[in-house]
Amino acid sequence: MSSSSQITAGSVLLSEPFMLDPNFKRTAVLIVDHTIDEGTVGFVLNRNTGLKFSDFIEEIGDFDAPVYEGGPVSTNTLHYLHNVGELLEESILVCPGIYWGGDFESLKFLIEQKLVLPENIRFFMGYSGWSSHQLEEEIAEKSWVLAKMDTNYLFRKYKHDLWKLMMNDKGEHWTAISQMDGDHIFN
Repeated sequence: MSSSSQITAGSVLLSEPFMLDPNFKRTAVLIVDHTIDEGTVGFVLNRNTGLKFSDFIEEIGDFDAPVYEGGPVSTNTLHYLHNVGELLEESILVCPGIYWGGDFESLKFLIEQKLVLPENIRFFMGYSGWSSHQLEEEIAEKSWVLAKMDTNYLFRKYKHDLWKLMMNDKGEHWTAISQMDGDHIFN
């Protein structure tokens, strides 16, 4: 099976341990859209900015949903993944239990009515993007390891490193790889 047939919305890219690109070092990226001809869009799941959604939208009040770095593209834009697609109009199903976007005015109303809580949603500044065939080439070069998404990876707060957890969940071989220090390249 080719790598292009394995990449779908809902796939997760785990950076290989020795990736040097600071944008993606030890990251887990959820793919939300992928087409061979148009490219790929995803969000880095494990880079918390320390900011909250209410830091950006004052009329929301105190809504402590964290904001993450989604990737290096269009960092002046705000995106969101959530588990309330049945409530939020125009949401796009990414994979079971995870939706992307939706009508922003409706989202603000749902937040004000406490129908969307911080544990239902994750916000991202910017996104990760690949042009047509670029991601397939990077996977062929072994820059990324494909993994399966679980809603717990997105909506649960882990006290430890998500990248390492997802590598460990892939099995024994990947557990050993996750223990490697990516800051040192061995001869």
